[in-house]
Order: sequence, then C-alpha cells, then structure tokens
Amino acid sequence: MKHYQYIFTGCGLSALMTVYEMIQSGKFEDKHILLLDENPKKTNDRTWCFWETKDSFESIVSLKWQKAWFKNEQFERVLDLEPYQYKRIKGLDFYNLVFEEIAKHQNIHFAIQKVQEVKDLGSHCVIKTESESYTCDQVFQSIFKPEEIKKQRTYPFLHQHFIGWFVKSEEKVFTSDCATFMDFSVAQNGNTRFMYVLPSSETEALVEYTLFSKDLLLNEEYENEIKNYLRNLGCTNFEIVEKEQGNIPMTCYPFWKQNSKNIVHIGSAGGWTKASTGFTFKNTTKKAKALVEFLYVETDLRKFHKTNKFWLYDLLLLDILAQQNELGSTIFSSMFKKGNATVIFKFLDEETSFWEDLQVIWKCPKGLFIKALLRRIF
Repeated sequence: MKHYQYIFTGCGLSALMTVYEMIQSGKFEDKHILLLDENPKKTNDRTWCFWETKDSFESIVSLKWQKAWFKNEQFERVLDLEPYQYKRIKGLDFYNLVFEEIAKHQNIHFAIQKVQEVKDLGSHCVIKTESESYTCDQVFQSIFKPEEIKKQRTYPFLHQHFIGWFVKSEEKVFTSDCATFMDFSVAQNGNTRFMYVLPSSETEALVEYTLFSKDLLLNEEYENEIKNYLRNLGCTNFEIVEKEQGNIPMTCYPFWKQNSKNIVHIGSAGGWTKASTGFTFKNTTKKAKALVEFLYVETDLRKFHKTNKFWLYDLLLLDILAQQNELGSTIFSSMFKKGNATVIFKFLDEETSFWEDLQVIWKCPKGLFIKALLRRIF
C-alpha cells in the first residue's frame, strides 16, 4: 500500500482550500499528500458568494456588488455594504485555480476514487477505496454523513436547500449594481423562504429560490416559484442558460467529537459551514488557515476545535427555526430593517465585539431568543 503523510477524503471546498493554504505556506513541500474524490471537479457545480473588505482570490472573482436589497412584504431596503463588497466566485474557477497550483508540486497527488472506509489504527490510518487501499499519518475527512446527526435531538438539523436558474431575459428587469440578499416577499407557507438574486446585467442574473427548513421540496416546486418571481418582475421572455441545485446542512452539532488523534473532520462534515446562514466560503477560508497553522505545532487532531459566542447565537436561532420555522422572515427582517448593514455583515462574519453583538441582537425579537436561551439552560 502507498503511504502518505496526509490524505484528504473528499475534495470539495474545504479540502481544496486547506491544500491551497498548505501550498501557500511553503511548509509542507516535504510531505506527501493525496486527495481522493469520485468527482473529477471539471464542471461548474456551484456558486460561492461572500463579503470582504480586502481582495482575496481576486483573479477568480467574477462579479462584485457594493449594494444589496433586503425585502419582505412590508418594506424593502437597499443596504450600503461599504466598506464591504459582495463577491461571487464560480466553483469551476476555484477548482481550476487550486488544481493548477497542485500540478506545480510533485508531492501532491489527486486520484478519482470513491472512498469506502477510513480507520484510525493509532500509529497510522488506513483508507480503502473501490479500487485501492492507502495508509497515511493523518486524514482530513470531508465526506458529510448526516446519519449520526439525524439520530440525536440535542442539536437541531435544518437544510438550506435551493434551486437556481441563470437566466437571460429579453426585458430589462434586474438592477445590475445591486444584488438581492434576501427577498422574503414570496409566500412563506410555514417555512423560512426567500429569493436570492445575483445580477450580472439588467437582463442576466442568477435567480435562486431558497429555504431554511427540515424538509426538501419537489424540484417543480422550486422552479414554479422562480417562474412566478420572474413574472412578477416583469420578465416574460427569458432563456435558462444554466441551473444549479444545492443542500447545505445548518446545525451546531459538535462535529469535533468525531475527531480522533489522526482524523479531523473538515468542511460540512466538520461544522465549517456558518450554521445560521449556510455561508461557506469565508468560513472555510478562515478554518483552513487555522488548521494549517495548527499543523505547524500540533499532531493530535482532537485538539483542533474551538467554540465561541457565535456558536451559541447560531444555536439559539436554529432552536427557534426548528420549532417555529415560519419565523425566519420576522427575525431577519427585524435585523435588517433599521440595523447597521456594516455591523450586521461583520457580525455574520463572527468578527464583532460584544458591544457590536448587542447592536445586532437588540434589533431581533428579544422574547424569542430569551425563551430559547432559557430552554437551553433548563
């Protein structure tokens, strides 16, 4: 069996970002690294968006916005994001960027194989795929397995699920310099449901129907809502250029308890997704940097975990939405109606002081969160 220092099981955003950070650090050139995934990563299978004040991954950022709409049935507000910019990266562009870097390093290898089993034997790990077996010192496991989470009741588990259409319209119906962050004016039907729009011109945009809920819908339900939304915008003649579909786990489940001395769970399998919003790219960038820095000084992967105040904030929101899923629009609307957009985005990035936390929290329905906190305590 071939032996490596590090093996990545699953090759999504978290694995590729961690490998990219390893390469950028220049401190792992003497380590043999293997990435395993059944998907060759040759298609544009997703879109990532994030906000930031600096210019990271600028070479593959395809669109930027300095303003964003927030809407519901009662009001609409254009959020001035300054000093942030809201940015879009296509999945395929990110894959190509990282694999071009990997190709420059003979110590890093990628194999298109489906992982079947991962074992920590104490002195080393064994990974079995459909065609081969490997040994390694340590494993970065990013294959999400929801079975254990679904068995327990302590931590709620919701889905952020969506279908999006990249459309080209004959009518000018989009505001090209303003993204739609959340539009709750669509029928809620007992859930948290909103539209998400990323325009590239007055006639072209990604229009996405998104839910935070326990249950998924039939594909035609998402697509009928997109059709209705486009019709309400005045878009009657359009072409669907491309489609995307996704399902992001939203949970505060303590994934770190699944880690062993030589296996660390990363990505959605490690709780790297922002539990309250489902935003992934920025969180993953931070976690990957932290993991690589951790590897400089530590070998016991059980020590790579940390909870903070934002974990509790997210948990309380998910507790509320798990019991009263229709309240999502009320909670997010109260936050965005009069709140400082810059502080809100900083809060969602988990970079605020406690005083700034209070500026956001005070805008939310206090009774709901006090009751959720008391339920957690008692």
